[in-house]
Amino acid sequence: MRIIDRYLLRQLLQAFLICLLSLTGLWIVVDTFGNLEEFLRHGEKQGSLLAVLAEYYGYRTLSFFDRTSGILALVAAMFTMTWFQRYNELTALMAAGVSKARIVRPVIVAVIAVSVLAMINRELVIPQVRERFSRNAQDLGGDAAKALQPRYDHKTDVLLAGKKTLAASQTVVEPNFLLPRLLDEYGQHLAAAEARYLSPAEGRPGGYLLVGVTQPKALDERPSLSLRDQAIIITPRDAEWLEPGQCFLVSEVTFEQLVGGTSWKQFSSTMELIRGLRNPSLGIGADVRVAIHARLVQPLLDITLLFLGLPLVITRENRNVFAAIGLCFAVVLAFMLVVLACHYLGSSYLISPALAAWCPLMIFVPIAVGMSEPLRA
Repeated sequence: MRIIDRYLLRQLLQAFLICLLSLTGLWIVVDTFGNLEEFLRHGEKQGSLLAVLAEYYGYRTLSFFDRTSGILALVAAMFTMTWFQRYNELTALMAAGVSKARIVRPVIVAVIAVSVLAMINRELVIPQVRERFSRNAQDLGGDAAKALQPRYDHKTDVLLAGKKTLAASQTVVEPNFLLPRLLDEYGQHLAAAEARYLSPAEGRPGGYLLVGVTQPKALDERPSLSLRDQAIIITPRDAEWLEPGQCFLVSEVTFEQLVGGTSWKQFSSTMELIRGLRNPSLGIGADVRVAIHARLVQPLLDITLLFLGLPLVITRENRNVFAAIGLCFAVVLAFMLVVLACHYLGSSYLISPALAAWCPLMIFVPIAVGMSEPLRA
């Protein structure tokens, strides 16, 4: 690595970190003051307000980096090259016979590295701490009750509903599951005091353990109900691991998928989204299909965004930092509007999910190639 490469990389890294820390710090300050009362209350329980803030925003910084890494990389690259031209360093290198392509190569490599780092964060790190993102400032301990939006299990046609949910114990308070006609032999409703989600284990499928069953009456002595030769409602009569007053509803809809809503899609890895797509219980729509394709396209979009913005600085020989900010804002705004519009069309079934994710590349790659012609000189 030559001196000029190290110099540019150092400048780009400084600009990237300054932008990242500035935006993150601004977001944390605004959000903290908006939820200061909740943090103070929880800090008294935990014994340290600083520890509460560090844990809460430490996890959310991972998500913030995922959403902003591509844009911040472009901003850092444009700032770096603008300052490089401001002191005639670009002119001096070109006069020495160094091509523009050679000069900007370390910047391009650095942006690709940021894109790869964001992909690792998105696919490996965030899914491991996904449960933390379901807790907002009003539910830092995960023990606050939240309203449950009813959701169908599309495999069994059972409507999973209830009064409240408790994230910490993965419990539905006062569940009232509406049963389809093929499972309503004992009644249309399956109600209890609470329902706890249990992951699949040896000898037992995954589903919800209902405790304190109130409907149907006298369920303990009745046989289990099956659907397509698979037991769906398991009663104590047929399962030794169930106690009186309990029953078990087999479901492939996990508690996280039941209460997560859009956060499950946002914070899951691509492989988890693909497995969810193959899960007949979820009935996943076009929005998740768009998200899967968008995950594959995202690194390419980050690099394309760089090649849209960088030539605006290099070819115009603009030495005004504020002009660079304006150009960067215009490029990012146009780029994001097109991406969001394509994703909306795909989620609304107006175009195919694959086309919705890949369409921004089809639009911007030819433009980026044409704009980058001076860089190859």
